[in-house]
Amino acid sequence: MKNQANSAVKEKKTFRQIMCTDNAVGYVFAAPFIIGFCGLTLFPMLLSLYYSMTNYNFVNSDFIGLANYARMFFEDSKFWYSVWRTLIYVVLAVPAKLIFALLVAYFLTRETKIASLYRAVYYLPSLVGGSVAVALVWKQMFARKGMINSILKLIGIGRLNWMGDKALVMFPLALLTVWQFGSSMIIFAAGLKEIPSTYYEAAEIDGANAFQRFIKITLPCLSPVILYNLVMQTITGFMVFTQAFIITQGGPADATNFIAYYIYNQGFKYQDMGYASALSWVLLIVISAVTLVIFKTSKKWVFYEAGNDD
Repeated sequence: MKNQANSAVKEKKTFRQIMCTDNAVGYVFAAPFIIGFCGLTLFPMLLSLYYSMTNYNFVNSDFIGLANYARMFFEDSKFWYSVWRTLIYVVLAVPAKLIFALLVAYFLTRETKIASLYRAVYYLPSLVGGSVAVALVWKQMFARKGMINSILKLIGIGRLNWMGDKALVMFPLALLTVWQFGSSMIIFAAGLKEIPSTYYEAAEIDGANAFQRFIKITLPCLSPVILYNLVMQTITGFMVFTQAFIITQGGPADATNFIAYYIYNQGFKYQDMGYASALSWVLLIVISAVTLVIFKTSKKWVFYEAGNDD
C-alpha cells in the first residue's frame, strides 16, 4: 500500500511538471504578443487617459481634472463641427464603398477562366489606396485643371471647384474611399462562395429571376458578412485622416476638418497633447457607441442559418 501511495505521488508530481512545462511553453510563445500589447497598446492608452486630465504640452504636465472635457463639450464649437463633418463623411462613404464592393464581388465570383486575375487586379487599390502618393494623385485629378474637370468640360458641364466648395469637397474624398474597396470585396467574395448553390437552384425552379434571387437569397445569407464589413468600415471611416491631411488640409472653411485631423492638429500643431488625448478618448467612446448601435440593430436584419440568438 505504501509503495502504491509513493507511485501515485510520483505520478502526480510528474503530471504537474508536465503541465507546468506546457504552460511555460505557451507563455513563451505568447510572450511577444503580450509584451507588444502591453507596451504598444495598453500602456499608451492608460497614459493617454492620464494625459487627458492634464495640460500636457510635451514639457509640463499639470493635473487639471476634467477641464479638458468641459472645454470640449461647452467651449469648443470646432469639436462639434468636426464630429458633424466626420459623421457626414461616414454616412456618405461607407455605404457607397460596401455597395460597390458587394456588386464587384458578385460579378467576380462567377466562374471564369481568369477570375483569379480579376480578383488580384481589383484588390490592388486597397494595397496602395491609403498612401500619400495616391492622395496626391487624387488631389491633382480633382484640381481646377485636373482630369475630372477636363472630362466635364468636354461634355459641356464646365469646371467645378471640387476642393474649394463646401458642398462638393466631400465627394472626391468619399470616392477615394470607395476606390479602396478591395479588402471588403475579398471578404464579400468569400461569403458569396459559402452560399449553397442548392438555394439558387430551388429558386430557379420556382421561377425566381436574378434580381429576386439576389434580394431573397444572396443578401440574407450574406448578412453576417455585411455586418462585419459594416462595422470595420465604419470604424475606419471615423478615423479618416490621410485625405484631410494631404488633399484638403481640413478646408475649405473646416469642411473636412475630420475629428482625427482635428486631434492631430491639437496635439502636434498646437502642442496641446492633453486636450488631444481627451479628444481621442471621446472619439473612442463615439466609435464604441456607433458600433454598439449597429450590433443592436443587426438582430433585425442579420440572418444566421443556425437561427438568431435572442
